Amino acid sequence: MSVGIVMLVHTALGRAEQVARHWTRAGCPVVIHVDKSVSRKVYDAFMRSLEDLPTVLFSRRHRCEWGTWGLVAASQDASELMLDRFADVRHVYLASGSCLPLRPVQELVDYLAERPRTDFIESATTADVPWTVGGLDQERFTMRFPFSWRRNRYLFDRFVDFQRRIGYKRRIPRGIVPHMGSQWWCLTRQTLSAILQDPERGKFDAYFRHVWIPDESYFQTLARLYSTNIESRSLTLSKFDFQGKPHIFYDDHLQLLRRSDCFVARKIWPHAERLYEAFLTDAEGAMSRQEPNPGKIDRIFAKAVDRRTRGRAGLYMHSRYPNPGWENGVTAGKYSVFQGFSELFQDFEAWLARATGAQVHGHLFAPERAEFAGGQTIINGALPDTALLRDANPRAFLTNLLWNTRGERQCFQYGPRDTALINRHFAEDPNAQISVISGAWSVPLFKSNANFADIRKQAAALQKIESKMLDELRSPYAKARIRIWTMAEFIESPMEPLQVIIDEIGQKSLRRLAEVPLMADLTGFGQFLQNLKNQGMHPYLMGDFPVDPIPNMPGMRPRKPYLVKK
Repeated sequence: MSVGIVMLVHTALGRAEQVARHWTRAGCPVVIHVDKSVSRKVYDAFMRSLEDLPTVLFSRRHRCEWGTWGLVAASQDASELMLDRFADVRHVYLASGSCLPLRPVQELVDYLAERPRTDFIESATTADVPWTVGGLDQERFTMRFPFSWRRNRYLFDRFVDFQRRIGYKRRIPRGIVPHMGSQWWCLTRQTLSAILQDPERGKFDAYFRHVWIPDESYFQTLARLYSTNIESRSLTLSKFDFQGKPHIFYDDHLQLLRRSDCFVARKIWPHAERLYEAFLTDAEGAMSRQEPNPGKIDRIFAKAVDRRTRGRAGLYMHSRYPNPGWENGVTAGKYSVFQGFSELFQDFEAWLARATGAQVHGHLFAPERAEFAGGQTIINGALPDTALLRDANPRAFLTNLLWNTRGERQCFQYGPRDTALINRHFAEDPNAQISVISGAWSVPLFKSNANFADIRKQAAALQKIESKMLDELRSPYAKARIRIWTMAEFIESPMEPLQVIIDEIGQKSLRRLAEVPLMADLTGFGQFLQNLKNQGMHPYLMGDFPVDPIPNMPGMRPRKPYLVKK
């Protein structure tokens, strides 16, 4: 008794010939189906290349487009020819031209000889399969699919929607329960012949002809009617990615394939010379006798899917433009955003750098240029300070900066005057620490010598922008560490919030601040706000400032840095 191999071939015919000879050397007859889309000239040359092997036959050709009936028809005809011409075949193994035996063929023959009544075919109901991709589970059995999913995707989708709207449902033939599973099976002669010779085969064929992807359901369903012992698994290692597309194995997967202990693997890259040389060899050079266990390498594939869909934190996929929300962390590390501090305090950036040891920038998104720390024009990652390039994709600019300065805390200023408004991006980033003194943008206006009408106009515009920014920061979708003070609240007791911010940055050991930066002179600021009100503007983001300054009010008339006793 032997094992018969049915091969479905549509490309890389040279490799298919090589594998077919490998099967026959071990005494396995082979029936090959070549896709009708292959030209007659190429097909004839392929047949001639194997005419020296009497146990290699060719079946009637069908056009085998993915997801259509042609794949089932090709499997049927090739299997009928196998059962008719090779009476000693006990099991029929369905493989493709891109399949590669990983173990000595005799091991497969012996393995199946020990299980003469067992059918190896993945077969589960639609309620039990988690791997379907595309949204059609039960519907693939109750709708019609006259249009090609690959060539006429628009008509395919529209016709599915139409059937859903009118409530159309096909009747499933009595006596069968639709099952799904891998296309690649190994069936006993008894089960396979019962499927192919069933008196009601015409009815079943007519039904499955209009099922979507019938090669994953026809044999999987009908085997349940006739098999006495089904092991719901495939002996072929076939892995799929998160989009339902098969993984392709290359030369650098050699050790991975050895570790699986599987008999056959697909899909093998046609130019993987090392794989074909390693596995199409004699028994002594192949693997040891082990139970096939593709689960041993599932962890590696799970990691590959995770890397492909999520990637590394703060590093977008280079192979395609990333889908929104697929990031494994929006940025690569924690950073701090300060809004209003450089306006309220003199030389705030230099003081923050001394206090924390972090790299402190000015306004990275200033209208004229990115104000890198120390006046640099180019920073890590070859990022220039050019505003035009930065504003083409401000999110990518920030992501790049944080990725290329990993291990060093980045701090920068931001405000309503900045041109690249990515405030929402900050708010939704768990790595961001955002500290806002609302209304502090008014201090430069207060100290400017511009016409008051122009000041009032600018103040109204800036307040409108900042109000929208604060709404985004207070959104329930915000994930950043956000602190917001009005300007009046902050200057009442500036030491406490500054200490909390410095401790959270955590670049240096925790200690009490010996100094705080010099605060701007706000003498007359209350009257300035009142003048804005008198001109018809309501400056509400600054908080409640009295018109006349209160003597000795902290922060109102600082001439020297605040000192804290140790």
